[in-house]
Amino acid sequence: GVGHITICDDDEVELSNLQRQILHGESDLGRNKASSAADTLRGINPGVSILPLSLRLRGEALRRETQAADVVVDGSDNFPTRYALNAACLANATPLVSGAVSRWTGQATAFLPGRVDSPCLTCLYPEDGEDMAGDCNEQGILAPVAGVIGSILAAEALKILLGLDDILCGRLLRFDAASMRFHCSRFRKDPACPACSAEPARAGGTKGAAMQ
Repeated sequence: GVGHITICDDDEVELSNLQRQILHGESDLGRNKASSAADTLRGINPGVSILPLSLRLRGEALRRETQAADVVVDGSDNFPTRYALNAACLANATPLVSGAVSRWTGQATAFLPGRVDSPCLTCLYPEDGEDMAGDCNEQGILAPVAGVIGSILAAEALKILLGLDDILCGRLLRFDAASMRFHCSRFRKDPACPACSAEPARAGGTKGAAMQ
């Protein structure tokens, strides 16, 4: 299994989290999420080394942690954080597994910066494009959707660590719990991507990824 896990979260456990964030309980309300999650995981498997970081990683700290990781799993709820993680993983050639959930739907994908044909997050969602991140406090999240997407992210991370093929690189997997359907779309590396291209686009931005 995974011998070391670093958990980073500067948020505190709230009552509204408990229906979908299963690492916390009522006794953890008000606690830092990284610390609470670490305690729960140690109770499940004390043989795993777990480092909780109760802060928002930025700058050199973000670069250092992504460089030290074999794979980064992004479960953040806002695009500025996602873009920062994408940039740090690109700089360190660290694989990035990314997921998002909103209401009855979720999505998952993976980025492999060490592979020349791998797109990045900015190829998929240009930074000058529409903000696709909804506010979960306004839109809500169906708890099982978070569980499904979380399990997919865990599976992709393990496949990367094991060196297996058929990773969700260049593919966006969408899940709709209302219709109980999965849909997988292919997308390509943007040759003018300002984040991962050797020759980024000039002023005016990028057209984004080509979906199939």
